[in-house]
Amino acid sequence: MKLLFSPQRRDDTLVLSKSGDALIVNGTVYDFSPLPDGATLPREAVDCEWICGDVSRVDGELIIPILLPHGPDASEQARFPEPITMTSNGQVVLPV
Repeated sequence: MKLLFSPQRRDDTLVLSKSGDALIVNGTVYDFSPLPDGATLPREAVDCEWICGDVSRVDGELIIPILLPHGPDASEQARFPEPITMTSNGQVVLPV
């Protein structure tokens, strides 16, 4: 699972974790296991304000664009985050 971040100035809290092909966003599970390789799920089909674009599966890997909230004094890493590739289950360490 590859997470692509779109940083945004906001005061919300975001907690992500991965479990197989499911992304848990602030406690809500979004299971993308039915998405076949080469397919794209339009943003409008996912009822999650944090997922900010189409979800796709390319060469077996899920690619999910995520809004990344940051405060007014955010670090360079939070304002210009690199994608994260998750190969194991667990909590996602977000750029801060």
